[in-house]
Order: sequence, then C-alpha cells, then structure tokens
Amino acid sequence: MKITFMGAARTVTGSCYIVETESVRFAVDCGLHQGNAEIEKRNRAISDYRAKDLDFILITHAHIDHTGLLPAAVRAGFDGPIYMTQPTRDLLDIMLLDSAHIQEMEAEWENRKRLRKGIAPVNPLYDQTDAVATNPLMRTIQYGSSFEPASGITVNFKDAGHILGSAFIEIWVKEGDDTTKVVFSGDIGHKDQLIVRNPSIIEKADYLLMESTYGDRNHKDSTNSLDELAEAIAWSYSNGEKVVIPSFAVERSQQLIYSLFLLYKAGKLPEDMPVYLDSPLAIRATEIFRNHPEYFDLDTKELLHNGDNPLSLPNLKFTLDTEASQAINNTSGPAVVISASGMANAGRIKHHLRHNIWKKGASIVFVGYQGVGTPGRRIVNGADDITIFGEKLKVEAKIFTINGFSGHAGQDEMIDWLKHFDSPSMKIILTHGEIKSQKVLSGRITQELGYEVHIADYREELMLAPRGEMQPILKGKALQEIDWEFLLQDSEKLFGEFRTRLDKVKSQPFIGQTELRDKLLEINRQVIELISEL
Repeated sequence: MKITFMGAARTVTGSCYIVETESVRFAVDCGLHQGNAEIEKRNRAISDYRAKDLDFILITHAHIDHTGLLPAAVRAGFDGPIYMTQPTRDLLDIMLLDSAHIQEMEAEWENRKRLRKGIAPVNPLYDQTDAVATNPLMRTIQYGSSFEPASGITVNFKDAGHILGSAFIEIWVKEGDDTTKVVFSGDIGHKDQLIVRNPSIIEKADYLLMESTYGDRNHKDSTNSLDELAEAIAWSYSNGEKVVIPSFAVERSQQLIYSLFLLYKAGKLPEDMPVYLDSPLAIRATEIFRNHPEYFDLDTKELLHNGDNPLSLPNLKFTLDTEASQAINNTSGPAVVISASGMANAGRIKHHLRHNIWKKGASIVFVGYQGVGTPGRRIVNGADDITIFGEKLKVEAKIFTINGFSGHAGQDEMIDWLKHFDSPSMKIILTHGEIKSQKVLSGRITQELGYEVHIADYREELMLAPRGEMQPILKGKALQEIDWEFLLQDSEKLFGEFRTRLDKVKSQPFIGQTELRDKLLEINRQVIELISEL
C-alpha cells in the first residue's frame, strides 16, 4: 500500500494521510492547516487530495486540525462515508458549522481589502452549506467493534484518551495473500487528565504512525497546574483585574471548568469572582460533554454519582451573543474569562487580550500548545509587545504557561505507551510535531526501544509492504529552502536606493518628511522584532 502525507508532517496541523491499496483509496483524518500564511496556503490545495476518488474517510477525533477540511472535501466531490465515534459526530455537528462561519467571515474581510485595491475577490474554503452537506455522510462506530468499510480493509477504533470520543485506529490491509497492520495514533492522550479515560493499549502492528507534539518534553504534574491556576486567580483578584485564558473550545475549556470546580471546592476560587465561558462553540461543546457521561473516567463518574457536577459552577456565566461578550470588558473588577481560540489567533479572545494584556494586574494564562507563528507563541516566548487588530500593545500582564492541562501525552508517556508493543520489526513514522521535538523523540525511541523511526515530510509518499518493509517513493517537495542571502541582498539594495534619493527626501515639506520618517521607523521596529524572535 502507498501512503501520502498531506498534512501534520513536521508541523502540528492539517492531519491527513491518504492510503492507497490495490483496490481502495481512503483517508485518515482531513484537517485544517493552521499557522502562518505560508502554512494556511495548503488549505487551498484541496484539489490535490482528489477528494472525489476517496472511498471513505476515518476520523480520529473532532479537533479542527484533524477534521476542518471535511466540508472542503465534500465541496470538491467527496460523497463517501465518514467513520467516527458518536461523541466525535456530535461535536462535529457544531464544529464544522462554526468553522464554515469563520471561513465565510475571513473571505468577507479579505474581499473588503481586495475591493479597495481593485483585486479580484476570493471564495471561502467552504461555507455552511458544505458543512451541512457533510453531516449525512457521517457514520458512528463503537470502540472495539471491528468493521469492514471496503473489501480487504478491516478497521478498529480504540480509546485514545485525548478528548471525548478520540480514537487510535487499527487498520488491517489485505493485499493478495499478505495482511499488513497499520496503526494511526491520532493524538495520544495525557495520562490521568480530567474527564476522559487513559489511552488504551495496542500491542501489535507492522507500522505505527505516531504523533509527536510533545516529543521533547514532559508536562508538569496536574496538582502543580491547579496551584498555578490558583496563583493566577489570586494575583488578578488582589489587583482587581481579569484572568484571561485562551482556550480551545473542545476539551480544554471543559477541563478548565472542571479545574475551577476543584478550586472552588478547595476555597481557592473567590465566591464573588465570576467565571465567563465566552465562546458559543465551547458552550455547545460543554452541553455535548454533559450528554455523554458514559465516556467519562471513573473519578468524574463518581463525582456525578455523589451529586456534584464538575462541569458547572455557581458563578459560571455563558455568553453566547456578541453583546454579552463585549459587556465583559465594559465591566470592572476581577473575573476569569475563558475564550477561544487557544492560540490567540482568532475569535473573541483577541478582544479580551486587547483590553487586558497591557494591564499590570491582569493575568494571561496559556493552557495548551502554541503553534509557530501564532500570537500565543510570541507572548509565551516573551514578546515585549503584541499587535492586535492593528494596534501595538505593551505586554504588561503577568503571563502563566501551564502545561499540565495539555490533552497530549508528554515524552515519557509516549515512551511508556510504546513499551506495550510486542512487534520487534515494527516501523514507526513520526507525524504531528515540529522537527525539533521529533528528532529528540526519534533518538530516544531508537536508543531505548530499538525501533526504526522515520520522520514524515509534507507530501512525502511511502510504500508500506508487509513485515515492515518500508520504501520511500517520493520525498517531500513542498518545504523549499528559503534564499535568505537573496532576501538580505535585496533589502540592502532597496535601502541603498533610498539613500541615493535622500536629497529628494530632504526637499520635501517638513510634514512630508515626518511621514516618511515614521514609515522608516516602523520598518526598523519590524526588523528589531524579527531579531528578537531569534
């Protein structure tokens, strides 16, 4: 069989792996590429997926970086079944519509700029009609119930312990007299996290495609994470300011409510401090979580049995409409504000950061992975200022980075999970991680467990034969080297050209010279910002 890596290769978004056998062509996940402009260009290459030629799609879990291109695939002609667990389907019913709304809004904003410049408009990646058309294609599968989506293909979903309904996918491919087993890890769950059960165990495989998000580090203890959250609350409460938490709408927001419930029970959340869940998607997702207690871990079930609801708080307020969201920042006094998106690159969280990040008494709490190129990553890395809605703001709030809330396994947990495999000839292919993390994890796997490890590249094609006989047939071709020398020489040439025209600059009226000066100062500030990120 052949596998093509259409996403989540040396990056953490856009998960999609296209598998081709003698008679079947299918995909595992179909995620949205998120990050800087160069990464997001990949979303426009949906024609390269040949969506109408896919027989079916398997979905590991509901997060948009694993599912966000499904409506685009449907728009491009895909009309086969999409297999997933019931909670994943329920979540996608709301998440794909939300994503489609974002695509429509972003296209509208872009086209306003294009209209002013006389440039042809662009279409959204997909719209809400495409999202609605995706729903009837969804099929639900129970954990541990093997099925055959096509002749020669057997599939089994097992609990990945990442978010509600998340799955590892075991696939047996029969070609001729040989059967090859491939396991797709999806996102491996962080052990003992709130709400969901620990990851299931798999023991046999010929090939394992494994995520590596935290391949170079471990998470803090969950008790320490609660203490740090309590510290942020105490800091802002004592200063009369807000605790702003950028959070992913699905799983992370629900974990935060659960954590605040535990702090409330321990007397560490002031009774007069309101908690706002300011994300329509997170609010609806919380209701879906409440409707699926059968997927909860034993600790959560025990709380429910004893009459406690860890997904509720006496002072929890839901803000569905825009007016209620705006009112939060028009209200003085301390509060906890949980809002999307988790990397602070879209949604209502940008408004809350704009109103609070420059206040010395406020707290900004990051509780999840911050992708390269996102505002969250820049803030976590210590940026002195950040630009939001075109306004440069000084970062004066106290910044907290709490890794213990992550839904991803840390490095030690990934190694421990791998130790359950009893397949000496198994080949491991690392995906869904930045190259630095992948290299560290690869070295540790090889040294401690003896497995052969391959780090997949974007658009790379591999031939997977039985008994772990792996052969590259096409190297990744999209990640080209950037010609920095040319760029710098071009910049120097342009500055030299400006210098040759200095007499003309000085002949301008004083007001005109100040405008040119301010433009040059802004260029210099941007260069300083570039240097500070290195």
